[in-house]
Order: sequence, then structure tokens, then C-alpha cells
Amino acid sequence: MNLTNKEILLRANACVTLGDYAGFLSWCTDDVIWEFVGDKTLSGKEAVRAYMKTAYIEPPEFNIEMLMAEGDLLSSIGKITMKDKSGARNAYAYCDIWHFRNGKMARLKAFVININNP
Repeated sequence: MNLTNKEILLRANACVTLGDYAGFLSWCTDDVIWEFVGDKTLSGKEAVRAYMKTAYIEPPEFNIEMLMAEGDLLSSIGKITMKDKSGARNAYAYCDIWHFRNGKMARLKAFVININNP
């Protein structure tokens, strides 16, 4: 079954909202890179797995407002809500730019802004 990049991202994000981080990572290349602009860059599945384990205290909630695809690139714009270590829920606006390679997510460039305290 050949899925579009949009379908792949939606299925991968569905795994995240269920707390199935291994399922999410199955949609990524082994050498996946996540770049959080102005913050940090994660290289490889193990780095992303470790990040998800600490950042996603509970599975986050996604509200995708727009998906735009062109070739191997996909932009996702929306909001994500996550709990922090104190139990407070924080909302973030994001624009993710994904690069796909051979039907898998290979690189993420994420622009994320906390919208709790404008």
C-alpha cells in the first residue's frame, strides 16, 4: 500500500496520541533528525525516543489546522497541548516541515511557540 506523505504523518501522529512512540518511530528513518529551531537538534531514532519519553509525560493532543505537501516535503501547522512535569497543561502553536525519504519521515524542522503566555 502506497500512502501519501499526509497519510503517513496522520498515522504517525495517531500513534503519538495513543502513547505508542515505537509505532511513531516505525514511520521514521533510522537516521531521522528533529531540529527545534532556536532550541535543540536530535539525531537518530534513539535520541527522538529519549526526547519523547521525557517530553511527553502524557501523550500530547494535536490539532492540525493545515497540511501542505509538495514532493518529499510536508508542512503541518497547528497546535499541540502537553503536560509538563508539574502537571500543568501547556499549549503550543507549531509549524513543522517534514522531509520524507522512501516513504518515511527523515527530517523535521519545527518552529514551536508557547501560546499560554502571549
